[in-house]
Amino acid sequence: MSDHPSDHPSDHPSARPSAAPLKRLHIKTYGCQMNVYDSERMADVLRPLGYALSDEAEGADLVVLNTCHIREKAAEKVYSELGRLKAMREAKLARGEGRSTIVVAGCVAQAEGEQIMIRQPAVDLVVGPQAYHQLPELIARTTRARGERLSADFAADEKFDALPAERGVSGPSAFLTVQEGCDKFCTFCVVPYTRGAEWSRPVADIVAEAEGLAAKGVRELTLLGQNVNAYNGAGPDGAPTSLASLCRRLAQVEGVARLRYTTSHPADMGEDLIAAHGELDVLMPYLHLPVQSGSDRILRAMNRKHTARSYMDLVGRIRTARPDLALSSDFIVGFPGETDKDFEDTLALVREVGFASAFSFKYSRRPGTPAAAMPGQVEDAVAEDRLARLNALLDEQRLAFNRATVGKRFDVLFEKPGRHPGQAVGKSPWLQAVFVENAEPLIGRIAPVVIEDAGNNSLRGALTPHQAAA
Repeated sequence: MSDHPSDHPSDHPSARPSAAPLKRLHIKTYGCQMNVYDSERMADVLRPLGYALSDEAEGADLVVLNTCHIREKAAEKVYSELGRLKAMREAKLARGEGRSTIVVAGCVAQAEGEQIMIRQPAVDLVVGPQAYHQLPELIARTTRARGERLSADFAADEKFDALPAERGVSGPSAFLTVQEGCDKFCTFCVVPYTRGAEWSRPVADIVAEAEGLAAKGVRELTLLGQNVNAYNGAGPDGAPTSLASLCRRLAQVEGVARLRYTTSHPADMGEDLIAAHGELDVLMPYLHLPVQSGSDRILRAMNRKHTARSYMDLVGRIRTARPDLALSSDFIVGFPGETDKDFEDTLALVREVGFASAFSFKYSRRPGTPAAAMPGQVEDAVAEDRLARLNALLDEQRLAFNRATVGKRFDVLFEKPGRHPGQAVGKSPWLQAVFVENAEPLIGRIAPVVIEDAGNNSLRGALTPHQAAA
């Protein structure tokens, strides 16, 4: 994942239960880290019912598609997958192996619930992102008598209150949702309609979940929110708490060595959060701060609430507080009305800021959003050309950033085995994948590494002599 929704689905990692599973559960996750977190919590909710995770949909008793509605292609892939699951279920029934239950969850479920059930009657249940805590009850009803098939409540507080305190973990890094929803209403975005208004979890609940994760060996927490730096959850005295204050509290949790957060809005980047980047070593020097365009005219049409210059000034203040901070961003090209001059403004902003990583997309027309009805829809061929030019510049910057690490020594959090015997893959402070030979015994730990080579997407490092001899 990347730090942003993508069109590429990723299968939820499987757990290895100590006893033979009673029922097999397969969850396919599309999109952002929020969906990854939600998939993990769905597995937690269903585990007491005897469901154990499976890597394969084939033969599963319950299949959940946790969907993303950010772009049209992501939504259409869900319908393609549903056709495949329908055929798979019919083959399973023909073999006398019982009937699989098919569930669509997430943002497509929220936005297109009725349409999903009409377009693909094989779907047993549609569950919005704020209602998945009801899965056990809803599945029981559906299994018994095709009962209530659509649940799309917006009660985020009820969802978190109902989730089990115990979380399954599969490595030393974990996502932790602290905020949901968005009140910004960017004209291209469906999130306010699929996730609802901004809502923040209380500090005590977040700290308790963080402590539980740390007790299971989690060393790095990524705080999640659709607009995470708008976090204002209730503190111990009941007063609203900023994301900066929350980070300071989580930095005190024993065992937590690294903190990250995503996704941010420039309008909510307060001075206390900027200061926290310079004062908290536990807060990693990497920030995903979407700008979307370098044209003020397009930013106004997008209702982004910032200008290109205010964004660049903000970046300057953050880098003053934390000089080694690396930036990631999101870009949309081909937004309605975008001219060649508007696009050149975006390229100019990229050249001035310099990004370690970025996610760039052609504008995707989403029904129900204001931008979908705007005049001046850009021809696909023009948008394709602009995207290719933007990506070439962003790729050049990413490679330069990666190559600048060669010869440097920094701490790496080792997360999993690599492709070769003894090799381990870790994560740099700047979210780069680092491959290190003879490091498999260090999985789950943080150790210093010297970088020997760098490519477009990863680094190759070696353990320091002290670590290699240990």
